[in-house]
Parts: sequence; C-alpha cells; structure tokens
Amino acid sequence: MYQPLRPSRSDMIPLRTLRAHVRLWGEPAPGRVPLVLVHGWMDVSASWQFVVDALAQDHFIVAPDWRGYGLTEAAPVDSYCFADYLGDLDFLLDHYAGDQPVNLVGHSMGGNVAMMYAGVRPARIRRLVNLEGFGSPEHRPEEAPRRYARWMDELKQFHRGEMGLAPYDSADGVARRLMKTNRRLPQDKADWLARQWAHETRRADGSAEWRIRGDAAHKTIFAQAMRVDEVLALYRAITAPVLAVEASDDSLSQWWKGRYTLEDYHRRLEHIAHCTVLRIDDAGHMLQHDQPQAVAQAIERFIA
Repeated sequence: MYQPLRPSRSDMIPLRTLRAHVRLWGEPAPGRVPLVLVHGWMDVSASWQFVVDALAQDHFIVAPDWRGYGLTEAAPVDSYCFADYLGDLDFLLDHYAGDQPVNLVGHSMGGNVAMMYAGVRPARIRRLVNLEGFGSPEHRPEEAPRRYARWMDELKQFHRGEMGLAPYDSADGVARRLMKTNRRLPQDKADWLARQWAHETRRADGSAEWRIRGDAAHKTIFAQAMRVDEVLALYRAITAPVLAVEASDDSLSQWWKGRYTLEDYHRRLEHIAHCTVLRIDDAGHMLQHDQPQAVAQAIERFIA
C-alpha cells in the first residue's frame, strides 16, 4: 500500500453551522503564504496526498473536506446549494489565513468554487490554480421549468431511499471501483485512497461493509443552473494570476458530447485578466492522482 511521505494532521473546526474536518501539512510561519487545496465532487481532502508528497518545498497546506464529504458533517438537507461552498471557503480562510492572501488550488468542482470565489473576494487570492474546473454548459432560461421539476423529482427519489451510495463488501472492492473509474490509478494508491474515501461499518447481521464518505444528497442536482453571464462577470473580477490546468484526456468531450467543449471553456478564460493554460500529458480528470509530480511542479512554479 502507498505510504505517505508527508503525513497530514487533522483539525476539526466550527465552520458556519457545521463541524468541518481540515487536513493540514506543514506549519504557518511569518511570510509563508498558506497553500489551500480544495477537492472536487464526491472526493475527499486526502486526495491531495500524492501531490503534497511530490512538492519540492515545505508549505503550510490547508485542505478541507467540503460539507457532507470526508469527515466534515453533512448539512441537515436533502440537496445542496453551490453558494454554500463559497461561504464555507470564506470562513475557512478567516480561520487559517486572516487577512493574508492565499495561494488557492481547486480540482473539478473545487476549481469552479475557487474561480468564483476569486471573483467575489479578489484581494484574498494571491495565485489561483484551477485543475479541470470547467464549469458547465450554458443553460437557456426556458430550461428552468424542466430543471426545477427534475430537482423536485430527485428530492422525492432521495426520500424514498433511491439515491443512496452503494456500499462495498471490502476496502478491496472500493479500490477496484477507483481503478475502474481511473485506469491510470495504480494498485498501491488505490488501496490507500480506498481507506480515505470510504470507511468500514457493520450491517444489521454484524457483517462488514464499506461506505463512501459522502452524503447521498450531493447526488441531487442544484435547483438553479449556473448562469454563464454571472460566471463571466466573476471571471472579469479576478485580479490574481490564474493557471488553468487541463489533462490530455478531454473530459468535456466525454461528459457533454459536443454541448460544451474545451474551445468554449477557453473562450470563457479570455475574460480573466491574467490567465495561462497548461496541459498535462498522460492524465485524465483525476490528474492529481495520475501525474502528481507534474501537478506539484506546475503549482510550485506558478506560486513561486
């Protein structure tokens, strides 16, 4: 099994109405800019371990589990609101950075949060690295009735127990699932991640099962679609230099089948005053697992 070179320590802090789990590496020091790492949908803060191990320099690193993921409490809700991630991040930075600007790195959903937050609180971000946080296709206003109807239907499915996260018989089963999703993930890393991504519980008959550390309510769609005009306004408000990192595998073509493309995403990035695009070879969407050395090197070069 993979053995972390830089073991993390855990911090539990009050974050708005919840108790949040935050993974920390290194120590704060005068003049040391905090490096804040935020994970994606159905992921956990431990997902950054391989990148942390590949960093050449010592940093004070702050990596939260978003609400309803990992060891952070789940909100008492049956669906989540995207804006809550912005609020959680704001309170997190209050706690660990105060008025000091941070270097912010986000993956996937975390990248989307980071980009929007940098437009809302531009003075709080020194440098921003967005790993595959593409946003979503443009939604037309006339889609709203159908989307709200889908949201209400999914709420009922959730309450009927039809949107639960399937358990696994063993940690090995979780590891196999991770490797099936990501063909580049080696066995030793999958075995380690499985024990961070899921935890062992007991069935009524006493037998063991492994359950994902994620609230099933995250599977309910956001009631309100992201508006591209608002996103672009936030992008234009970003003052920090941005590094937009994308994997050689084109995730957008796999997900959206031409409805939203890399070219569309690149046109959105043109609204950011200082933005550089970097492509990492031999990597898929989970590029922090596939090429942690390349990701770590890109981060450190950019924030130097």
